[in-house]
Amino acid sequence: MTAFVEFDAVSHAYDGSGNAIEGIDLKIREGEFVAFVGPSGCGKSTFMKLCTGLQFPTQGAVRVAGEGVAGPLKISGMAFQNANLLPWRTTLDNVLLPLEIVQPYRQQFRKRREEFVGWARDLLETVGLADYADKYPWQLSGGMQQRASICRALIHRPQLLMLDEPFGALDAFTREELWCVLRDLWQAQRFTVILVTHDLREAAFLADTVYVMSRRPGRVVERREIDLPRPRPLEATYEKPFIELVQDLRSQIGDIRSS
Repeated sequence: MTAFVEFDAVSHAYDGSGNAIEGIDLKIREGEFVAFVGPSGCGKSTFMKLCTGLQFPTQGAVRVAGEGVAGPLKISGMAFQNANLLPWRTTLDNVLLPLEIVQPYRQQFRKRREEFVGWARDLLETVGLADYADKYPWQLSGGMQQRASICRALIHRPQLLMLDEPFGALDAFTREELWCVLRDLWQAQRFTVILVTHDLREAAFLADTVYVMSRRPGRVVERREIDLPRPRPLEATYEKPFIELVQDLRSQIGDIRSS
């Protein structure tokens, strides 16, 4: 398999606290949607920092798009549990922010602003926020803010989208609605996605592959391919094959927690 993201015997330790992750070997294909699940403190977020160049491994090597990660990746976009929209900027201007910061767009921003605004409006329309482009974050619901956050992560057309518990703070109905938004965006564009989540239903619904991690120091204890057909309707999450898959993952993580 040609790897777009590759971890080769990677371990990482924070000063004085021992390894957060240890001996990680994995390969992620270009366009693959993967999810990482496991008990709290197992190193899922550390994995994301290593993948995007915000941290560097204590041992081993991390490669993305065939090159060693030597600093923050320009080809990645990120969204977190908190939308972190700038309160003094409109929804549209929040979405445009990466284009003002990330090269080569930064140096082109003034000249291409009208074009970039078109990109942002297209994304906002895709996620149902076309009528909220001129609203401020405090005028948006939590779900709307998270939609805008995902648009902001995608505006510079990254090859790799990193999602760290992006829907964890939302109510169940909004969360499921945004699963479908993300599913449809990924189906249309097929960027590579790495999702960190505690929600096993979320992982199984969205991902091609689910990695189960052990307690700290985090190791990959299972790689589970999700063979449910795509595109997956939300109704599938209430059907027997899906429920059995989630129960199996839950049982495995329960075993890890108690071991």
